[in-house]
Amino acid sequence: MRRVVIVVPSLFTLFNLFFGIWSMVLAARGEFFRAGWYIFFAGVLDALDGRVARLSRTGTRFGAELDSLVDIVSFGVAPAFLIYQLEFASASQAEWIFCYFYVMAVAIRLARFNVTQAGRAKRYFIGLPSPAAGMTLATFYPFTTTELYQQLFRFLPRHHLMQLLMIVLTILMVSNVRYATLPRVGIRTVKGLLGLATILFILLFGILEHNAFFFPLGIAYMAYGILRATLLGFLDESEDDDEADIAGPIVIGEGEGAGEAYGPPARGIAPRSGQG
Repeated sequence: MRRVVIVVPSLFTLFNLFFGIWSMVLAARGEFFRAGWYIFFAGVLDALDGRVARLSRTGTRFGAELDSLVDIVSFGVAPAFLIYQLEFASASQAEWIFCYFYVMAVAIRLARFNVTQAGRAKRYFIGLPSPAAGMTLATFYPFTTTELYQQLFRFLPRHHLMQLLMIVLTILMVSNVRYATLPRVGIRTVKGLLGLATILFILLFGILEHNAFFFPLGIAYMAYGILRATLLGFLDESEDDDEADIAGPIVIGEGEGAGEAYGPPARGIAPRSGQG
């Protein structure tokens, strides 16, 4: 039974990968609406696998590494491929480079997360989380099908705005801009009640107006980090500044083992947060 319980969080992660691959298959067929929502479902599973691991106390180093590898596909390659098929495939031959830099930023973001924040209790994320970036891109096409978009945004230069969005997401993921984690829910404190109200608000509007709600929510989350960094400064919480540093150069000395080349033994990795 213990072995079965240990496997459960990784099953969530592998279904996350399944939805990411399925999204790319649908995008290749031109089914952009469904492709976007399958990336969104992958994000939901990514949020759940860490919570399942915490509840069952079955977090492992293997699970943490698997989660990051899967996230590169589901929130890096899949959204980039979707946007390429949707916006850039019919443009100039060089515009695929926007997708490359986006995927590159996701890979860097996840590698830095594993080095600096994985396994720690987090009050914030350093850099825009890759699931948030991927889900923002994924919900763009469903948003374009809404009456809100047709009334307010259809006259905007959509192609150039998508180029700008890819650039901004790329920069934010590798930046030191700090983003809040999901609020903790409770009924005994004001902070817990505010967290509960926030989650209920997202669930309510997400169910009732999902096509029109999630893309603006992603843009608002991006803007929150930029606004906070502008008002307070990038390094306003000096006690945790060391977490923002990317690991230094790897030097392999004579007779040094490969494991030792990556620095001191890794800290015990707690259950995954799924927000790399």
